[in-house]
Amino acid sequence: MPMMTQAQDIFSNIAAKDYMAVFQGKKPDYQAVLNFLNFKKADVAKAVEIPLNSVRWDVKMSPELAERVAEWANLLNLVAGHFGGDTKKTVIWFSAENPMLGNVAPRDMIKMGRYSKLLKFVLNALSGNRG
Repeated sequence: MPMMTQAQDIFSNIAAKDYMAVFQGKKPDYQAVLNFLNFKKADVAKAVEIPLNSVRWDVKMSPELAERVAEWANLLNLVAGHFGGDTKKTVIWFSAENPMLGNVAPRDMIKMGRYSKLLKFVLNALSGNRG
């Protein structure tokens, strides 16, 4: 099995392409991300651990909220990349209960504030598919 180069390893957590059309240039399309995950404002507030009235999509949006949604958008594209950009498979993967995640759907992991654990799971799975 060939070893991954340092450059490949550094960028392994960044999607190669915007398969899910959840970015507008370098910024996430917040509504597209929320629609894909089927999140309401209350879900976002819970996932990011901020007050419900702090969930906003204008110039007063907190940097933390913007960063979290960008991370989610990237994760959507990482998983979609594994499925060759297949939107339907990506939707199913995020929606279906996963036994390897304690029978919790990946979208619910995000909603419960467990994004970091989900990202680690995805990166480990993807690294096993390289080489």
